[in-house]
Amino acid sequence: MKTFLIIGMGKFGYHLCKKLADLGNQILVVDEKEEALEEVLPIVTSAKIGDCTKVDVLKTLGVDNFDYCFVCVGNNFQSSLEITSQLKEMGAKYVISKAVRDIQAKFLLRNGADEVIYPDRDIAQRLANRCSANHVFDYIELSRECSIYETLPLQEWLGKTVREIDIRARYHINILGIKKKEKTDFVIHPDYRFEEEDHLIMMGNNDDVFEILKRMDEKR
Repeated sequence: MKTFLIIGMGKFGYHLCKKLADLGNQILVVDEKEEALEEVLPIVTSAKIGDCTKVDVLKTLGVDNFDYCFVCVGNNFQSSLEITSQLKEMGAKYVISKAVRDIQAKFLLRNGADEVIYPDRDIAQRLANRCSANHVFDYIELSRECSIYETLPLQEWLGKTVREIDIRARYHINILGIKKKEKTDFVIHPDYRFEEEDHLIMMGNNDDVFEILKRMDEKR
């Protein structure tokens, strides 16, 4: 269990708060508007109404006691920047701030953010990648060059074992898991034989994975 401070209860702040609560963490949420806090009151440790751009408000929160501080202020970038900077000056251990554009991320990092997230951009990119490629059911970008994909096995792999195909050496990818319906097995035995209903969780260089996806289009 960890302790979290979430400043800003917009859509992202709400969903972040709900998931952290589901995982059994202690959470303090702060927002200027009382109505923004009403829905999370049953699941958080504490909630406060206040303008966190004001130093006096932040001082009452004990920001140095939290494992993570999230700045999820909506469209007011100036407020996000001020809160991020003040949190770090007050001894916050780790500050994660929300950004919309790269220029915002640069200023946030220069002014105390330990990490910057782009929830809207990341969701859009993930959706675009999943919908643009055939046979891709899910996608997680690890870097510009490398990602994790949930996809189908090649037709020529069906009935053959992991050992026989020698996927890592021949295709330069790693099979992290095999998903059947809602169950995923992350311990893959070399003698496992691929089946048509398998969904593979594969990690590799994007170019290498795209070559496999291209072959799927040709074969199916």
